Amino acid sequence: MRHHTDPRHSFGGRKIDPPAISPEMTVTKLIEFYGSTGYNARRLAEAAEILKDMIETNSTVCLTVAGAMTPIGLGKTISTMIENGFVDWIVATGANVYHDLHFAYDLPVRQGHFDVDDDVLYSKQIVRIYDVYIKENGTLQAQDLIVQKDIRRSKDIPQSASTADISYALGKAAKENSKHPEKSFLVSAYEHNVPVYMPAISDSSIGLNMLPLLFEGRGVFPNVILDVAESAAILWKAGRSGGLELGGGVPKNFFQQTGPALYQILKMKEGGQDYLIQLTDARPDTGGLSGATLQEGKSWGKIKTSHKGNVIVYGDSSVYFPLLCSYALSACKPRKPKELYAKKDSWMQEMKKVYLAGKKSKTL
Repeated sequence: MRHHTDPRHSFGGRKIDPPAISPEMTVTKLIEFYGSTGYNARRLAEAAEILKDMIETNSTVCLTVAGAMTPIGLGKTISTMIENGFVDWIVATGANVYHDLHFAYDLPVRQGHFDVDDDVLYSKQIVRIYDVYIKENGTLQAQDLIVQKDIRRSKDIPQSASTADISYALGKAAKENSKHPEKSFLVSAYEHNVPVYMPAISDSSIGLNMLPLLFEGRGVFPNVILDVAESAAILWKAGRSGGLELGGGVPKNFFQQTGPALYQILKMKEGGQDYLIQLTDARPDTGGLSGATLQEGKSWGKIKTSHKGNVIVYGDSSVYFPLLCSYALSACKPRKPKELYAKKDSWMQEMKKVYLAGKKSKTL
């Protein structure tokens, strides 16, 4: 029987020898500490090693961002990963892009409280994300005018645009016009040609701000099927590929569906991703994608194998993500940016030609 030969069913694992804690431990030492223990501490150490391997093998790395990560200030952490060449493309909720821009334009965001009367906050025009407060007029409506103006006036958005083209234009505008461009990951993405996709753009304030432009007949509106084509082309051209997923939702699935897009639909490349790391608090037994195990993705062709190169760390991305980033910055040398934004259109056109040529040959 397989279970008798599978090393997971033997007593040959690493001996647990209680590790020593010490003052002023580096993040690298802390990750090593976690790796000698168990539970999600050990899973986090596994994630750190997988991330290190992704970077050192020059894999194309995608960061997916669900939840509200940028309102608590983690956009600058993403920027640092971009600037070191550790993130090559991003899939985010439109909300994370929208709230990231507040910091570039110096619009007020404050620490608040989670145990409050929201009727009172509403009367004071304060919007709450758990324990974060945002001003309705001073922040949201001010940001709305900026987003609408930048999309309306931008000459950088092609007539046939993906959401990455919208992100690029917003990042460029923030670089040129905001007070603190260094505080925005969208600006860093623009500067380093990192495409940022928002596949559920209509479910965000970025999408809401396109409503006046639609009624006015002004502006360029994205074709989200181009997002599908461009992201599939990125995997198609990648040698090795992987992702770090913060939470689940649309960003997780959009990134992982690149495998089925190539294998199931276009029938051009089999395998999916080489590496997957997910930080989540979602359960797998409810049938939701956010909690679906990475191993389950093998049955869909989303990953190369369910046996290695993937790990789920159960817990809060706001805690684990900075630890993983600090570890990567400590353990890995910076990489040359892949600048995928500048390549995505030509790659998609090349993929289209190969697909059509293959389809034509089958009909002859």
